[in-house]
Formats: sequence, structure tokens, C-alpha cells
Amino acid sequence: MYEIIYTLHSYLAYAVLLILILAVVSAISGLIAKKDFTLEKDFRISLFALILSHIQLLVGVVLYFVSPKGFSAIQEYGMGGMTSALRLLAVEHPFINIIALVFITIGWSKHKKLMEANRKFKTIAIFYGIGLVLILSRLPWGQWF
Repeated sequence: MYEIIYTLHSYLAYAVLLILILAVVSAISGLIAKKDFTLEKDFRISLFALILSHIQLLVGVVLYFVSPKGFSAIQEYGMGGMTSALRLLAVEHPFINIIALVFITIGWSKHKKLMEANRKFKTIAIFYGIGLVLILSRLPWGQWF
């Protein structure tokens, strides 16, 4: 079970990063070009990024509790006994990614209340951008490549 969830979490991460980058780039280009915020493109990209990010979080939470490098590592070694690589997986990666999802969710909620396309693009660009930067800052890059 652990291997299946781990594989799903790893491959889904690529899709989440791709759609988040697409959402941020789309919002920045819409802001610069002063385009209209369309339901067919901009709304759906942002919504898809939100949904995929939350699915990734749910898979990550399950993985956290079934993985030997998650909650089990904290129980076994304690906070002071973990190596930096193990601390990244057991503490930093989950905590920062939850914060990133909070930013993405706030961006989604705030943009829905706005009427002007310029402000919608700006809100998505800022909040999704902050979420993307936070996610990129705590990825276990050594395990990905």
C-alpha cells in the first residue's frame, strides 16, 4: 500500500507543479496584456490547479501516516534525533505545503469576489505564486532525480 500511495504522490506532484506554473503564468500574462478573465480558460486553469493541489494534499496526508519517513519517523527518532533529510520529509515538507495550499485557497476565494479582470489576475498571480514558491522550496529534490 505504501508503494502505491508513494508512487501516486510522486507522479501527481509533476501534474500539480505543471498546472500551478500554468495558472501563475496565465495570470501574469493576462495581467500584463490586460485581457478579460474568461471562464473557458482562466477560471478553469485556476480551478483545476486548486483541485489538483488539494487532491495532492489528501494523498500526501495518507502517505504521511503510512510512510516510515513521516509520522513514524517522528515517533521513532523524536524531533531532535532526525537527520536533515528525514526532517525535511517528516516535518518541513508537509508543514510548508499545507501553508502553500492555504495561500492557493485564499487566492481562489478572493478572486471569486472580485469583478474586474485585472484584479482577478493579480490575486491569482500573487497567491498562487506564493503557494508555488513555497511548494518548490520544500520539495525533496534529491529523491526526485
